[in-house]
Amino acid sequence: MKQYLALIHKDSDSDYGVSFPDFPGCVTAGKDLDEARANAVEALSLHIVGMIEDKEAIPEPSSIEEVMADKENADGVVVLIPAPANTVKTVRVNITLPADELELIDSYAEANGFTRSGFLTIAAKKAMETA
Repeated sequence: MKQYLALIHKDSDSDYGVSFPDFPGCVTAGKDLDEARANAVEALSLHIVGMIEDKEAIPEPSSIEEVMADKENADGVVVLIPAPANTVKTVRVNITLPADELELIDSYAEANGFTRSGFLTIAAKKAMETA
């Protein structure tokens, strides 16, 4: 099973932020370290699933030496996050949305490091949790 490096950052006035050097734009956060790590597992999984759906190449994991050689990563704590198992079956679906709503969704997803599929999956899960 492949594992990817995630960097956990903490500013005094914020939650714990998590980023993935191998997946620019794939970010998440948590109120504590346990929540940040759990959210990192979910964020990486959704990001990779979205890349597969979009027929994008999945990068090979970088080494810790490569990641920590970048001075921007020096203040991060490195954790390993497992990639989702290759057995996850993805299904392409067609949905109909108003064009202006789709533009808003795409803008929000891109600004927050998600693919459209990944963002819609997260939004649907949150809606089901609160229902």
